[in-house]
Amino acid sequence: MASRVVTPALLLLLFSIFITFSPALCLKQHPLDPLTPSEFIHIKAIIHKAFPAQNLTFQYVGLDEPEKYTVLSWQSKSTTNTKSPPPPRGALVVTRLNKQTHEIIVDLSTRSIVSSKVHNGANGLPVLTLDEQTYANELPFKHEPFIKSIRKRGLDISQVVCSGFSVGWFGEAKSRRTLKINCFYTNETVNLYVRPVEGIAFVVDLDEMEIIKYTDRFIVPVPKGEGTEYQASKQKPPFGPWLRGAPVVQSQEEGFSLEGHTIRWANWVFHLGFDVRTGTIISLASIYDLEKHKYRRVLYRGFVSELFVPYMNPTEDWYFKTFFDCGEFGFGQSTVSLEPLTDCPVNAKFMDAYYAGQDGTPVKISNAFCIFERHAGNILWRHTEVTIPNKVITEVRPEVTLVVRMVAVVGNYDYIIDWVFKPSGSIKLEVGLTGVLETEGVKYTKTDEIEEEVYGTLVADNTIAVNHDHFLTYHLDLDVDGEANSFVKNKMVTKRVKDPKIPRKSYWTVESETAKTELDAKLHLGLKPSDLVVVNPNKRTKPGNPIGYRLIPGSVAGPLLLEDDYPQIRGAFTKYNLWVTPYNKSEKWAGGQYVDQSRGDDTLATWSLRNREIENKDIVLWYTIGFHHAPCQEDFPMMPTLSGGFELRPTNFFESSPVLKVRTVSPKHVPLPNCTTKN
Repeated sequence: MASRVVTPALLLLLFSIFITFSPALCLKQHPLDPLTPSEFIHIKAIIHKAFPAQNLTFQYVGLDEPEKYTVLSWQSKSTTNTKSPPPPRGALVVTRLNKQTHEIIVDLSTRSIVSSKVHNGANGLPVLTLDEQTYANELPFKHEPFIKSIRKRGLDISQVVCSGFSVGWFGEAKSRRTLKINCFYTNETVNLYVRPVEGIAFVVDLDEMEIIKYTDRFIVPVPKGEGTEYQASKQKPPFGPWLRGAPVVQSQEEGFSLEGHTIRWANWVFHLGFDVRTGTIISLASIYDLEKHKYRRVLYRGFVSELFVPYMNPTEDWYFKTFFDCGEFGFGQSTVSLEPLTDCPVNAKFMDAYYAGQDGTPVKISNAFCIFERHAGNILWRHTEVTIPNKVITEVRPEVTLVVRMVAVVGNYDYIIDWVFKPSGSIKLEVGLTGVLETEGVKYTKTDEIEEEVYGTLVADNTIAVNHDHFLTYHLDLDVDGEANSFVKNKMVTKRVKDPKIPRKSYWTVESETAKTELDAKLHLGLKPSDLVVVNPNKRTKPGNPIGYRLIPGSVAGPLLLEDDYPQIRGAFTKYNLWVTPYNKSEKWAGGQYVDQSRGDDTLATWSLRNREIENKDIVLWYTIGFHHAPCQEDFPMMPTLSGGFELRPTNFFESSPVLKVRTVSPKHVPLPNCTTKN
């Protein structure tokens, strides 16, 4: 009997057929659903038919989302007509071909190309793929001068690992599409970022995939690996304390439902999406109003738009390390599989995600998201009344929240991105920073030996942990009970008491100011106390207050770089903590559509110079969480999670407290704790 050979093309065809007809995927497709594996396969075929070249690479493939009014119109119709067809599906495809960036719109309903244009690269280059980074990282091991440099240092080349770093832009009139390569030593530990091999650097041309520059400038000791291993199986006594996880008591019924990418929980319904550039996208978040008997929209679309991480070492070997993790490396592409019971609790449900690899075929990220109810022992609300004679009345409601989590690992840092929904109507956006520090190898072992500026903290022998920043800019298209909204700054103003009969000298009151244009809205937070509210000026509560949602800031920090410094020109969107712009489908990425080697001429900061009207318009908030990180020894060799975040909280959105009548399920067969203390 002749053997049957299953070719890659046949596998793709079978996979496409399976995905197309799989019962699990026969749910009505939502217009904001991320692209499916079968759609990626169709896109690849369409592009290759139009561009039958061997050297074509897929740098970005994402949903070309419909215009907002189209989605809202479909949503309105689908609530009354379950057979209402979704709008046509489209994809935005960015490819590299013959050293040019091609931007292509594909119509998936007709399987045709709608538009195609060449992006000249003047204001940036597309997202780096994982494959090309991997290829570039392997080039040093075929480079004879590098092999000699490793031998000269007395190192075992089999224990060397190399990693690529984006090069930034520093005023060059024209530059090639390049990546810089640094190397690390893993002997004694997998914690490679704490063992840099200093003095060696490569520049790789990514289009030619060849080394175009190599330097070996100096030798300093490679930091020791002893004590830096973080794998539990490799740890040696003495050990730290036992941490016993808090038990999660589940009721017999699931706390939330998941239909396709739509999640329903308590009084919330929202859509969960994924993009290779940003990861988590929350859309059409609406909360049920008991009095009005309907869902009311709060957020049309929200996601991390950019993550800017500039390091503060300006020397020749470090100055370029000023990273844009979404636009250069792809935050979604950097998403890792979550570990049950450790990354997420026992009651979590998991969802996979897909993106297109460099060759266009779908890549699966298992357990990219986890969704779970969090029972943290917090209190939703309580009151004990002791004023009524002969009575003590206590009412308490435990707080339960719904968490949507993903983790992106960009080089040495792990970013935990949580969206937390509360029954009170609040949405908390939380970020946790952990992983390992970016370090520089030096000759010093004691701080009193240091004779020059080292741009960080000596955290171990021969190891400087370099100062740096993290700025996460969120795109928040709030629709507070409708698209037409305004941004109001409620300033707390101190006033003097004028009545001489009153003993008090002063008080504070609120003075409201509605931003009319983009320039009116941008803010440095932390200077003056104020409430920042997005209101719907066309709707009011029964007492007459405009309904709204308040932004409660957290982790306020601003850039400390000079405005004319090249990284800050590119990251000018971090100059203000808050921006407000009118909705524009094309304005999604705070750092611009093309960020690698960008020049700062297509960013949130440049769009806002148009000073467009934003009063009673469909508006978007851009909020930046900032962290200035001066490392300390407790951050080494593994950094405990540093957390920050902010909250979107209803403000006169409801007529009264939405959690007054909240009910909680009492778990059965759970013994009460013994609260008696024996003397």
